[in-house]
Amino acid sequence: MESVEVAVMGKVKPGIENHGAWSTFLEGKRVGLITNPTGVDSRLNSTIDILRKEVKLVKLFSPEHGVRGDIQAGETVGYYVDGKTELPVYSLYGKNKKPSRELLADLDVLAVDLQDVGSRLYTYLYTMSYCMQACAEYGVTFLVFDRPNPIGGEAVEGNLIREGFTSFVGLHPIPYRYGLTIGETACFFQKEFDIPCDLKVIPMLGWTRQMYYEDTGLFWIMPSPNMPTVDTAVVYNGTCIFEGTNLSEGRGTTKPFELVGAPWLDPDCLAQRMNERGLEGILFRPVYFTPTFSKHANVLCKGVQLHVTDRRSFRSVKTGLYLLEEVKRLSGKQFSYMEPYSPKGKPMIDYNTGSDYVRTHDFAADNLYKEWQLEEEEFKKRKIQYHLY
Repeated sequence: MESVEVAVMGKVKPGIENHGAWSTFLEGKRVGLITNPTGVDSRLNSTIDILRKEVKLVKLFSPEHGVRGDIQAGETVGYYVDGKTELPVYSLYGKNKKPSRELLADLDVLAVDLQDVGSRLYTYLYTMSYCMQACAEYGVTFLVFDRPNPIGGEAVEGNLIREGFTSFVGLHPIPYRYGLTIGETACFFQKEFDIPCDLKVIPMLGWTRQMYYEDTGLFWIMPSPNMPTVDTAVVYNGTCIFEGTNLSEGRGTTKPFELVGAPWLDPDCLAQRMNERGLEGILFRPVYFTPTFSKHANVLCKGVQLHVTDRRSFRSVKTGLYLLEEVKRLSGKQFSYMEPYSPKGKPMIDYNTGSDYVRTHDFAADNLYKEWQLEEEEFKKRKIQYHLY
């Protein structure tokens, strides 16, 4: 991988604005771009438009939620022509997650400009990984326009995915919260998982590891329809575990992943029990909410809202485990894990947690999290060599 000096500035500039690091390199090359609405510079100019003016942009590739961000979670879309640019758009979500030889045949460089959310559960990381694998196979350079990890580049949380439990919400054994930028993650994937592509990362300017997204001065563009704010990203690694249960994780409300509940819960009791746990950096408030879609659509749910009081001390994965343990106690037989989506698949909770342990054991959150912390510490040591900032 070619290294580039990082200039420290008062305001963060994403990789697309590190013009000198890519303009000459891309000159005369045929370029494909994987992007969505988050692919913009600090003045909200689209990466698509920036590249079209300066290089030969041949085609676009769509991750989950689409190039224009108009596709809900889990929905797929096939080939189409982008109405604004008239460029062909090829989907990398659904059956064809990895570009074929034919799709890459007319490209010299496949670039990616996507904002991830600092969670191993987010599919954009694995869209990138599959594309890196394809580029290695077919001799195409893979280029990453780097962007901030919105929840910082220091903290690491959670266990590693076990063999046999990989999926598109966890393709590689990394923790829930991995503390790397998307460019650094590409470097990690390349070496740790033996993806021998020709990789070039265009660094940001001015980013430091302790920054949360608000510290960058950049506008928050929703990376997906259910990630409206940075606050959502902060709690996501914890409450996304409820996707694998029959509880609502707040999809279909204005506070997805900040709300957790079900029609049968006692919200006051749940909030009281969670607050009595004394978890750092978090308070729980009893709430009533009615999702407009997804689980329990148009049904009154009762549960809690997570209010983060101190991001530095808050541990989302730990919080999610404790909340799941308490919800199970209060729910009794009304609680269940979701069935597999396909006959050959595993339950979603197994994919989310990286094994079947949570589903098959009456676990104690405190003990389980202590085990996971051992894996956190090991990963922290490994990831340092991939830091670009």
